[in-house]
Amino acid sequence: MFEFGRDLRKLFAQARESEDLGWVELISVDLLQVEARRESIDAGRVSCPQPFETEHRAAALWRDHARRSGALDSLDRADRAADSLTRTAVGEDQTALAALDAALALILRFDLCGEPDRLQQAMAALTRAGRPRRHRIASDLAVVHARIKARQARLSGLVTDLMDASALMDAALHGAGGDDVELRMDRAVLALDAGVVQRDARLLDQAGRDLGALVEAASPDHRPLTRARALALCGAGLSALAAVAGHAEAHAQGRTMFDAAADQFTPDHSPLDWAAIQVVRAGEEALPLMILSQAEALTQGQGLVIGALARERRIAREVALAEAVRNLPALELLEQRLRARLAHAQPLDWAADQIGMAAIGLARRRLGDAQPSGLGLILSEAAVTAQEMGVPVLAQRAESLKPRFVA
Repeated sequence: MFEFGRDLRKLFAQARESEDLGWVELISVDLLQVEARRESIDAGRVSCPQPFETEHRAAALWRDHARRSGALDSLDRADRAADSLTRTAVGEDQTALAALDAALALILRFDLCGEPDRLQQAMAALTRAGRPRRHRIASDLAVVHARIKARQARLSGLVTDLMDASALMDAALHGAGGDDVELRMDRAVLALDAGVVQRDARLLDQAGRDLGALVEAASPDHRPLTRARALALCGAGLSALAAVAGHAEAHAQGRTMFDAAADQFTPDHSPLDWAAIQVVRAGEEALPLMILSQAEALTQGQGLVIGALARERRIAREVALAEAVRNLPALELLEQRLRARLAHAQPLDWAADQIGMAAIGLARRRLGDAQPSGLGLILSEAAVTAQEMGVPVLAQRAESLKPRFVA
């Protein structure tokens, strides 16, 4: 993405010494991998003056690479770095930092691949942190604890859990001085979920204001990924507000936000962010099949949540296109392809394919063909699988098709 001349190398050399890793948003995902590998190698050198700090930094870089690329081997490297830190930690502060790295890797693994048990494991990792001496580390522990609770509350969907998690996040944000971007993002997501669950336009509006502040604070020249993530969430918030309050203008503004988020960077700069934005956009508009296929190609084979969602959206688009021209052979061919890979699909991809099978069955019925039997049961199984994996949005897509099989 950037031409690395002498001045830019000097700038990044200075940035590497800072605790703020915001500068990595400016480099490509491939260069980020190079940086993470360099830190890991340096940490293992006998001559390294600060091996613990260097390994701690490597763990953060590997996590960021996994978050942007979906590469689970990078997440495995982050896990190994956290294990190494746990073994070599000396004193309360280093012990707490090692526990933080272990918990953050587990949170990210849940975000990427689901499975709620990983959140319990992350909470257990935090219990090994003890009582750090430095206030900033203690504040970071509170932040990570609140982020775990927020994810668990979103999975439960219970109003009381959402309110308790919100209070925890407010307290953690206050302790962090209000400058933790990830926590602010998670708090806005929690407010969005609470607003949808309670059909509360006030909560949705509050989440929109919080995200708007994040967008304003994130310069496209310095924090393009933070800005894009906030813009995408703004779009989701406006779409939710449109659904709850019936605001057509909010829906149009939401689509504009999605488009703005997609324009912040190219697919090779942060593949998973780009794919996630396309998947969200696909829920609001009929994207070209080529874009959805590209999003799926960038995320397939790793058992990723975004990969399964992209797969489901791509299949839905293929079904819609075939039905539009009354092409029954195309629907039958797509059904054969889905059946052939069901036996080997990972759980989330299996659920996505089952939802696709049901969509094909509905399309065939509308075109006058015989509807395959048992699709309502298949949808129920797909919804249960998605829910057990901690991906309620995929479960909701399965549930949304079930009433159509009653008629």
